[in-house]
Amino acid sequence: MGVRPSMGSVGDAYDNAMAESFFASLECELIDRRSWKSFAEARMAIFTWIEGWYNPRRRHKGLGQKSPSTSRKRSKAKPTLLSVPSPS
Repeated sequence: MGVRPSMGSVGDAYDNAMAESFFASLECELIDRRSWKSFAEARMAIFTWIEGWYNPRRRHKGLGQKSPSTSRKRSKAKPTLLSVPSPS
């Protein structure tokens, strides 16, 4: 199914901690509060929770109290050393 067992390398607990935090939030904030009539209904609810709440609005301590979407937009907008023109 293309699922990888770990987000990080061997012995890298930080990436796994972020994944575990995400799934704990998903379970606590959505899955434990509802039941669904079908797999398709559950799948749509999870997609809506991730794309409608978790990514665009939910603030994260590890991202400086920014949402993942905001953090991603700001990191793309930052100029890198390679994009800064050199003085003439």
